[in-house]
Amino acid sequence: MTTPDPPRFTRFQQRYRDGDLPWDHDLPPPEIIAVAERLPPGRVLDLGCGTARASVFLAARGWDADGVDFVPEAITMAEERVHTAGLAAQVRLHVGSVTDLSFLVKPYDLAIDVGCMHGFEGADLQSYAAEVVRLVRPAGCFLLFAHLREPDQEGSTGIPDATIMSLFADTFVFELVEHGTTVVGDRQMDSAWYTLRRRG
Repeated sequence: MTTPDPPRFTRFQQRYRDGDLPWDHDLPPPEIIAVAERLPPGRVLDLGCGTARASVFLAARGWDADGVDFVPEAITMAEERVHTAGLAAQVRLHVGSVTDLSFLVKPYDLAIDVGCMHGFEGADLQSYAAEVVRLVRPAGCFLLFAHLREPDQEGSTGIPDATIMSLFADTFVFELVEHGTTVVGDRQMDSAWYTLRRRG
């Protein structure tokens, strides 16, 4: 596996080893729960799946899930969660980069990303977007959560809203964009949830 941004990989690997995972709860965010309530079960791709809380939640409601994360320790924890839930037949987990998903076969009815894409830039970001476009079926849904920054805030956490729009505007309809703020420790960051529908 080729790891984009090795320092980022090392940082996240250490957090999983230390159990420093403030984002890891039993249930996924309310936006994921709402999607499960309004969409019929199908195939879901969990991008940057972490410990697979979203994959497990959706699989328990009839979805067939593939989860991908570049941190082996995350996938080990995810495998334990899937096994405990008795959902091994419905959830497949992969150690890999979401910038190269050539091992996955389209189409997916739903792709979800809760805080993965906003860590990429440049060629990695373009590759990530190309994989989402390739894998989500026409009329399929892409649900994205991202920390946001202004275009001139180079080096800070997040991705410009305009960048997200430019990456997906040709192939997806932005059905809903909900801006807000996210508190992580003592930091408050602009963020947004995006609900996108793949054009036919």
